[in-house]
Amino acid sequence: MNKPIAAPSRTGEILNQYGLRAKKGFGQNFLIDVSVVSRIAENAHCEGAVIEVGPGIGSLSEQLALRSRHVRSYEVDERLLPVLADTLSAYDNVEIILQDILEADLAASVKELKEKYGTVSLCANLPYYITTPVLFRLFECPETIEWITVMVQKEVAERFAAGPGNKEYGALSVEASLLYEVKKLFNVPRTCFSPAPNVDSAVIQFHRRELIPAAQTSEFFAFVRGCFVQRRKTLYNNLKSYFTENEDIAAILEEAGIDPGVRAQNMDAQQFIALYEVWRKQK
Repeated sequence: MNKPIAAPSRTGEILNQYGLRAKKGFGQNFLIDVSVVSRIAENAHCEGAVIEVGPGIGSLSEQLALRSRHVRSYEVDERLLPVLADTLSAYDNVEIILQDILEADLAASVKELKEKYGTVSLCANLPYYITTPVLFRLFECPETIEWITVMVQKEVAERFAAGPGNKEYGALSVEASLLYEVKKLFNVPRTCFSPAPNVDSAVIQFHRRELIPAAQTSEFFAFVRGCFVQRRKTLYNNLKSYFTENEDIAAILEEAGIDPGVRAQNMDAQQFIALYEVWRKQK
């Protein structure tokens, strides 16, 4: 029986066999710690179907396949298709799709998988360069994904856990706190990867809240990001760039009960909702 794909010796064999080197442009760092990939999969709530982003050579995919009914992995590097066909050949419940997750019809995919397998979760070792856009995309997906378990840069994980007034607090923090209960599971040292990145990682998990504010829409999230465009600027100055010339920013802030001199990083989620609702009413 073959060693797990994430075992350092097995990973080395696979990379040598296919003459592979990690592509910096794809943010590739191969996991070489079996205990880490096993722990991620064990916590992924992937009993039904699970969507994976960036399977690489299949280290995490293998562990997910052992625990779920179906694994749908999105990969952008076509060099890896024959590798994955080989390394995951023992698992008939793994489906590899050559497509950028940001270009996929995620809602349709989630709906289809729910109909076939009952539940859908997402689990991934996210490439650092697409972490933020992927998570924004997941948060805005009209088909609910109840559990999202991802490995991200440690600093990004801290941003999700940050509250108002914290220097790490931003648009991601606001969106996540509205939609999900966020929990940091564990840190992953850079030495668990080949090649080793310059920073450590962390695994975080999002569990969908039962009660979601009515304001949560793509437009609302874009509005929140507009409030954080220039972190050092006041909310009033950021809104000058976001609103049209005809919109009375001072009046909107006053009706929402928000000091025009406040910075977005000092506002809680409910204040953003109040401000957004006043703005929408006046549009």
